[in-house]
Amino acid sequence: MICKESPSPVVSRRKFLLGSAMAGSAGLAAGGLAVPAWARGESLTHARQGFGEVSGDRIALTIERHHVTVGGHKGHAVAVNGSVPGPLLRLREGQDLRIDVTNRLDEDSSIHWHGLLLPFQFDGVPGVSFPGIKPGETFTYEFPIRQSGTYWWHSHSGLQEQAGHYGPIVIESATPDPRYDRDYVVLLSEFSAMHPHEIARKLKVGEHYFNYQMQTATDGDMPADERLMWGGMRMNPRDISDVTGSTYTFLVNGHGPMDGLEYLFTPGERVRLRVINGSAMTFFNVRIPGVPMTVIAADGMDVAPVEVDEFQIGVAETYDVIVAPPAGSHALVAEAMDRSGMGLASLTSSAGTRAAPPPLREPVTLTMADMGMGAMDGGHGGAMKQDAHGGMNHAGMDHASMGHGAMSRGASASTPAMNHGSTDHGGMDHSMRDTSSLPRDVKVGPGLDMVAPMPMDRMDYPGLGLDTVDYRVLRYTDLRAARANPHRMPTRQLEIHLTGNMERYMWSFDGRKFSAVNDDPIRFAYDERVRVKLVNDTMMAHPIHLHGHFFELVNGAGMMNQPLKHTVVVQPGSTATFDVTANEPGDWAFHCHLLYHMHAGMMQTVTVRPFPAPEDEA
Repeated sequence: MICKESPSPVVSRRKFLLGSAMAGSAGLAAGGLAVPAWARGESLTHARQGFGEVSGDRIALTIERHHVTVGGHKGHAVAVNGSVPGPLLRLREGQDLRIDVTNRLDEDSSIHWHGLLLPFQFDGVPGVSFPGIKPGETFTYEFPIRQSGTYWWHSHSGLQEQAGHYGPIVIESATPDPRYDRDYVVLLSEFSAMHPHEIARKLKVGEHYFNYQMQTATDGDMPADERLMWGGMRMNPRDISDVTGSTYTFLVNGHGPMDGLEYLFTPGERVRLRVINGSAMTFFNVRIPGVPMTVIAADGMDVAPVEVDEFQIGVAETYDVIVAPPAGSHALVAEAMDRSGMGLASLTSSAGTRAAPPPLREPVTLTMADMGMGAMDGGHGGAMKQDAHGGMNHAGMDHASMGHGAMSRGASASTPAMNHGSTDHGGMDHSMRDTSSLPRDVKVGPGLDMVAPMPMDRMDYPGLGLDTVDYRVLRYTDLRAARANPHRMPTRQLEIHLTGNMERYMWSFDGRKFSAVNDDPIRFAYDERVRVKLVNDTMMAHPIHLHGHFFELVNGAGMMNQPLKHTVVVQPGSTATFDVTANEPGDWAFHCHLLYHMHAGMMQTVTVRPFPAPEDEA
């Protein structure tokens, strides 16, 4: 249940960030600057694997540098309260929360409360909603808990999240939930002994550095003409994940696959598994062979129950499932989407009994649909029929009912986005690089090396590698809101292109890399209802996250039953559409949740305030 609050005044972001004190009641604790352990000549301690639990109305978290060891490999860690992942925050709906976060690093840090509804100045994004937490300082987050469900928290500073600066959140409902007898968190992530900045450097130098599954001349059953086509486009059909099991060990609650993590149950119990993808870069395929899973929530919001045998979970998504396993030990498998490794635990009724894991499946190969040529792919790839849903066209908008055309970011209701026809945007010499059909405000340059020629809606696509299995796999089209949403038509449409240049490892929205200093925010009027169409012009799946809001997936459920989410996976060469009511005033981050994509520039600010927006003070 989401409580509504009346809008509060919004100050300009520039004034807010440059001010000497935070708005609201939070404060920075006085005190001397902390000297990091390495500077004092002390050795770093080892972080604990796995997390403890904190609760109450006042919580203290401390960020500090450590080492962590997984599977015999030691690496750099940014731990919170001494563990990787950091502690589980167990909260309750309706409480007023204060969290004191102390930064003992030698660099700025932050915590973003992923999926929580709160005042923007406590959202925790440096350069967007607050200045960050300086070394040696304590920042107090203070906000009411307006919802229930499964969420998580993580750093929004540099690449600290990759190093262990993240943890789970469980918010208990104000109303008891009788659907389950036992409750577990399943937090999926990765560990690498390689420093995050070295990973970023290697991606910039060679985009396929971590890909050990490239096709050979005799590998697979791809026809010769298709191989020539891929080669002519300088594209890789095995370009599934940027960072793979060649350097990652995949974790469940901070434990590697050989650690023997167990979830105990008593036969006959209904067990709720709160699955959180807290990874930096990995999509996971989750299954418990032989045990069906009933999905009851997505991104913390209840959905009508749907039974599946496997689901793909994008970075930053959460799914809650209920299982009723028979006696014995069952493998809980989180296989990386590219099949380069897996996270593993046992769901067992007998302590000390480990389930045998299934073998890794064959690597995934991209198709023409993933190049944005779904209409030419004979239906393979899950291209949805473009029909009407809830009285509106899923592929576009019912322009007659709205009185104007679909708009790109820079367009107004009176100046709709225009097709440039045959205009030359840069002389690219291949159809996959034909920029002539792009909206005029998409910047064409080195940061854009591909344009999907025929992007199709793929809401019914279960995820790369899961479209050919012979059992039930979750699709976005399976999700229905558990309770009807208020019926309200959008008044305009916004089209945003997901763009990149894989060879140069450049990522952006509309061809523009994010800059906290010179950004051009996406502007919403307070309480405005907008349909946002995301067009993925790249061949990678992108999990797109909007801070501070839930949006409704336009997935064929009908407008009143569209499921609420805060993160949506946009499949390669496809589109995804959501409706959002901009009822949370302030400045919010909007970005791809693949950490190295965001770090490379695939991010923007969303500003929610009355139109016309007031001029920022110089």
